[in-house]
Amino acid sequence: MPLHPQCQAIVEAVADNPEGSPFTADEPADARARYVASNAIYAPDTPSLAKISDFAITGPADDILVRLYNPSASDDKELPIMVFVHGGGWVFGDLESHDHVCRALAHEAGCLVLAVDYRLAPEYPFPAGLEDCMAVLAWVSGNAASLGADSEKLAIGGDSAGGNLSAVMAQEAQKNGGPNIAFQLLLYPATDFLADNNSLRDNAEGYLLTKEAITRFADLYLRDGQDRRDPRISPIYGDLAGLPPAHVITAEFDPLRDEGATYAEAMKSAGVDVTYAMYPGMVHGFMRMGAIVDNAQDAIRESAVRLKQVLSYERP
Repeated sequence: MPLHPQCQAIVEAVADNPEGSPFTADEPADARARYVASNAIYAPDTPSLAKISDFAITGPADDILVRLYNPSASDDKELPIMVFVHGGGWVFGDLESHDHVCRALAHEAGCLVLAVDYRLAPEYPFPAGLEDCMAVLAWVSGNAASLGADSEKLAIGGDSAGGNLSAVMAQEAQKNGGPNIAFQLLLYPATDFLADNNSLRDNAEGYLLTKEAITRFADLYLRDGQDRRDPRISPIYGDLAGLPPAHVITAEFDPLRDEGATYAEAMKSAGVDVTYAMYPGMVHGFMRMGAIVDNAQDAIRESAVRLKQVLSYERP
């Protein structure tokens, strides 16, 4: 189908904005500021939650800030918990950029959501961000009871670069014998730094995220000479057998569309329980755009339904 009118309006507004978008910023600081500022346009009103708290977890290099979203006022029942890893090309994004997404996921899924403010490139290139995310995952697994969480219902999820890190986390946890992950939510994930496919060519420019921006982010994230087939970078080259159930979402007018689809199919071929949804007419990052794009909330609801199906629990 053609580009959805709601997405078309966003594409045109960004093209007309002299400030540009995070994807066109020359400096990481500018990209970060523009990304958070976009919340004023994209973030919808979100439902109230019982409690939201910020705290720090000891990381491999320094404290890691996290934010816990709790939809339940009751302490009588342990809830599933999702560790959520934000997108932003490994270069921008933080607890604020995805606050509304995490609030919506916690409300719709009736689970705890713990957002991670991991270290960003280029100041902290690979594997710094991954190491932070793995440290948080291990901490959550070991401290689930203190959070009111069920350690047997530990999920991971993220969008774009966060989808990449979440896919890698699932593989690393399996390879290292834990923590045990019960579900993966991969939202338009980057899965192959060597990709050459139709969506990269067809959607190379004109739909917010560009092929040029993808190349620039990769160069900021990875050191010179880094093996881009390393499964910790490109999870498509990893061992997929035995991975936890996954739900993968992609967008039609997204350069990363085929990477997500290929990864979903590869997991299926390896025997993983996978559901996949490609949203027609949508652009990369549409799930952050709920104030304008109706499909954002649809995708969040779909993700919540799948999470509840896999983990088999009642919403509080």
